[in-house]
Amino acid sequence: MDWEWLSEFLKGMIKPAAATAVVLLAALLSYFQKLKLEGEMIYAVVRAFIQLSVIGFVLQFIFNQNNGWWIILPYLFMVSIAGYTAGQRAKHVPHGKYIAGASILVGTSITMLLLVLLDVFPFTPQYIIPVAGMMVGNAMTVTGVTMKRLRDDIRAQMNLVETALALGATPRQATLQQVKRSLVIALSPVIDNTKTVGLISLPGAMTGLIMGGASPVEAIQLQMVVMNMLIGASTMSSIMSTYFCWPNFFTSAYQLETKVFSIE
Repeated sequence: MDWEWLSEFLKGMIKPAAATAVVLLAALLSYFQKLKLEGEMIYAVVRAFIQLSVIGFVLQFIFNQNNGWWIILPYLFMVSIAGYTAGQRAKHVPHGKYIAGASILVGTSITMLLLVLLDVFPFTPQYIIPVAGMMVGNAMTVTGVTMKRLRDDIRAQMNLVETALALGATPRQATLQQVKRSLVIALSPVIDNTKTVGLISLPGAMTGLIMGGASPVEAIQLQMVVMNMLIGASTMSSIMSTYFCWPNFFTSAYQLETKVFSIE
């Protein structure tokens, strides 16, 4: 068996291993400050090392395949994990994990389809999987915040919502302000990051290209695409989550599902 790949892998891990020195420094500071975070820090680094090593080999295998299913399956896996994670954040929303997963799937798939149709990215694993990962990750955060905030705001203003419903408003009309507020809060960080990109810090995609030898101009062009797609995917996913939440917040008679809002 040819073990040359293992030798190359171990040589490449010298620098990542050296970089753990800063983590050990952080762990020592945590110990002397009695924060009791040093164990969690070490666990997080070891877990990240294992996860990234495994995904590196998996991606290398996928990139050598010519079947489109090797693009779709990893994408669906990412959406599933993201839906579960976002649903955990909005744990008091009924069927939250399914709502989050469906919302992320709709928002990111539409965005990705448009990018492919507009010939921004070719439909190949080398492009679609990293792009999908960035979109799904951002959509996960935004969707989780939107769902949690929407449920909490409706709960805090149940009297106002119930009054509007009693006066003949539809669920959408009765919760319009709460929906707007939750979307603004969830999407504001994404928009703020876009406003300040390149001024405060260089984003990951741009930094990776520059460190890989690409010209700064090429890196900037790609980063522009990335920021645009993140806004599009995050906005669509978060809006879809509000639509998917409504049937779980109201009865068929347009009344609030009190059991959904009875838990702190």
